Amino acid sequence: MNKQKLIIGLTVLVDIIGLGIILPSLPFYVARFGGSAIEVTYLFATYAVCSFLSTPMLGALSDRVGRRPVLIASITSTAIGWFVFASAKILPVLFLGRIIDGLAAGNFSTAQSYLVDISKDETERTHNLGMIGALFGIGFIVGPMLGGVLGAISPSFPFWAAGILATINSIAAIIYLPETNHSRNAEKMYLNPFRPVIRAWQDKKLLPYFIVWFLFGLATSGVFSVNALYFSDRFGFNALTIGVIMAVQGVIMALNQVIGLKRFWLRHFKEPQLVLMMFLVFALGYSFMGLVFTVLFFFGLLLAVFAQSVLRAVFTSEVIGLVAPKVKGEVMGMLSSVMSLGMVIGPLVAGPLYSYKNNLSFLMSGFYLFVAFIIIYRHRKKLANVVPDENADIFPEV
Repeated sequence: MNKQKLIIGLTVLVDIIGLGIILPSLPFYVARFGGSAIEVTYLFATYAVCSFLSTPMLGALSDRVGRRPVLIASITSTAIGWFVFASAKILPVLFLGRIIDGLAAGNFSTAQSYLVDISKDETERTHNLGMIGALFGIGFIVGPMLGGVLGAISPSFPFWAAGILATINSIAAIIYLPETNHSRNAEKMYLNPFRPVIRAWQDKKLLPYFIVWFLFGLATSGVFSVNALYFSDRFGFNALTIGVIMAVQGVIMALNQVIGLKRFWLRHFKEPQLVLMMFLVFALGYSFMGLVFTVLFFFGLLLAVFAQSVLRAVFTSEVIGLVAPKVKGEVMGMLSSVMSLGMVIGPLVAGPLYSYKNNLSFLMSGFYLFVAFIIIYRHRKKLANVVPDENADIFPEV
């Protein structure tokens, strides 16, 4: 792996490690400040609000001034956010830390755009984006284990570790990361965070994809925000046990991305087919998790992890392949924006549902994904009807 991919990989990995640290340990950490389950979900929503506000701007900015300065600034902001979170003495400071980190959330979509810039063809583009999916798996191995093991030393120590990793990554980016965006977009840049959502709504060609990614954000954020709470309340697991379970999920995600995506999925299926299939599997997974049977819960968890690891790579690769090079970063930002909007609403819905009956959050997320599946299915049928027969294999009828 060259230095460029290594630095970008570390950027994404540090973000996911941070998320992995939070997922198993956040409920227990918040409890030290007198917070409840509602505050836990609000912390997720706070980060998502700031991500929603910042990501489209940073994505568009990277199209105009370059990927490198945007990445360096956002990685540095991530480090500061973790240091603030780790040093908190009162609950509002936890929210401040998530706000600062959320304002740096553009580094994920910018990192994706960077990998697209250095891709030589469609296959390499999918593999590069698949690398991000694999890093999700690795981050979900390292992060939860850090949250459990380092948390045994000090409840705040895992978050200090995340801040230190982000600082090292920022220094490495300054030294080694070259610029890749040599086709700058000179159009006027708009700072209204809702503009990308409005533009997404007006883009009839990509609108189904944006709606589906919004639903994906609703579903995943709703489950993420209550997952550790559910493990603790239903099964009595502590942070370390939850961390181990999430680390196993990370292993599955990494193996599916590193081995399964390249050697099986992309060899036997086209991206549109994979998107459709995996949304159905994902919907079934979350629905099984919402049932009262323990065996079905863990089987559904396995399905959800499996499907998500494929979806994150093939969906973004398919969408970015439909747009012109000079707006790839902005479209990535638009995708992140609609997903971030979903991630604002998801925890806010999941929290009250969880308080009323804790399995309803999973059932609701399964419902979101079934709707996404129906939208994709109808879109594929429509394309199959309008594309000439000789090109029908591009969007096969299913």
